[in-house]
Amino acid sequence: MKRRIAWRLGSALLLAWLLGFIWFALFLPQPLGDWRTDGVVVLTGGPHRIDRGLDLLEKGQAQRMLISGVDRSVTAAALAQTYHRPRALFDCCVVLGREAADTRGNGQEVAAWVRRRGYHSIRLVTTDWHMRRARFELQQSLPADVIVVADAVPSRPRFQTLLREYNKLLLRIAGSVVGL
Repeated sequence: MKRRIAWRLGSALLLAWLLGFIWFALFLPQPLGDWRTDGVVVLTGGPHRIDRGLDLLEKGQAQRMLISGVDRSVTAAALAQTYHRPRALFDCCVVLGREAADTRGNGQEVAAWVRRRGYHSIRLVTTDWHMRRARFELQQSLPADVIVVADAVPSRPRFQTLLREYNKLLLRIAGSVVGL
């Protein structure tokens, strides 16, 4: 009797995990259209993220942009040159966040920046497969009244990338539930 209950419970959990993964993989977040926010936050680590953030800033979709997780050796001048943008744009409107080493650190770095600036809305720019966990981390760190809108950079993730990211998201949610 106990084995049958354990088997059914295990089967139900496996089915829930599988259906969740299918949803996660098939319905990746999409780019956001015109939506003005106080700030744009770009998480480093993937192609086209910084380009997307700079485009939004130049279009007036936000006042300022934080690039979170920038290596200490990277300068604003080097980024301006790499992304073919005027240095003045970086001087006035782009902050290089150097404290974050992972997605959880991004959330903490972004929260500190949002508090200092007094922002009430931010646009999060990261790769589509990374968006759900990144947004979760930001929402864990930010005050509840700050609006986070997702602006995903489309990609063609490998199966392994999706699988790893889905499991990271589930583990992070579970850790949050138990207070870790």
